[in-house]
Amino acid sequence: MLTSWNGVFPAVTTKFSAEGALDMQAFLHNIRAQLEAGVHGLILGGSLGESSTLSHEERLELLAATRDVVQGRVPILLNVAEGSTRQAIRLAQQAQEQGADGLMLLPPMLYKPTAQETVDFFKTVAQNTNLPILVYNNPVDYKVEVTPDMFEELLQLDNIQAVKESTRDISNVTRLISRFGDRLHILCGVDTLALEALLMGAHGWVAGLVDAFPRETVAIYELAKAGRREEALAIYRWFLPLLELDIHPQLVQNIKLAETLTGLGTEYVRLPRQPLQGAERERVLGVIRRALAERPVLPEFR
Repeated sequence: MLTSWNGVFPAVTTKFSAEGALDMQAFLHNIRAQLEAGVHGLILGGSLGESSTLSHEERLELLAATRDVVQGRVPILLNVAEGSTRQAIRLAQQAQEQGADGLMLLPPMLYKPTAQETVDFFKTVAQNTNLPILVYNNPVDYKVEVTPDMFEELLQLDNIQAVKESTRDISNVTRLISRFGDRLHILCGVDTLALEALLMGAHGWVAGLVDAFPRETVAIYELAKAGRREEALAIYRWFLPLLELDIHPQLVQNIKLAETLTGLGTEYVRLPRQPLQGAERERVLGVIRRALAERPVLPEFR
């Protein structure tokens, strides 16, 4: 059930116990908060979801539990981030069998592929599943850029439909729209550029701080799309110090700390990550507490 790539798609965090086991109760509490806020889709097991620490079985467990709660109200995408084409195909097929509505697909991990290897990887995975695919384009963090010429070849496959645009070059939104029109749906993947991307025509927002602030995130999207720019901008300006916690090596710890203060999660991460400590934890706490003290009253937008 993925009929539209429009809207806010939270990259949800994975909740753990102090011992590192999945904490499904805390995880589903956050999922319910996202649904209540009006998000348009969910992405499980992404980078923010500590993908590198999750087994295939755990990802599928998260998918099954989320499906039980969502009951078809919004599409659920499962992240595929693998080191080999074979493993990526296996997880994609398992996700399809277990009822995922789509996939977010990263280039091969732990190896910097050539442009042709990257294209062939995406195409081979897509040819082995019927699920619609969101390609994650993040050359800043993953050192692989999917260029417009590469998308020209990828879009020959009907189920490669969208890009999580994380190049941090805002002009790339216009570049892609000018070249592909509605053939490629663009979702901003950088929280600090989200409103700019939406105003330039991006279809949606794969968001991070939404995990702690779902209502504000959805409000910015809905107001921007309704042409209520000044109202969206007022919320966005308040939000920016928080959004900057997403473009940081410790983004997982930052956002999980924010979730604890908004009652939507826990601070536990899975090793080798560790919770923030010392001066850095106090700095991040200061950012979150200042934002909570000044949290805006949202306008009606539904």
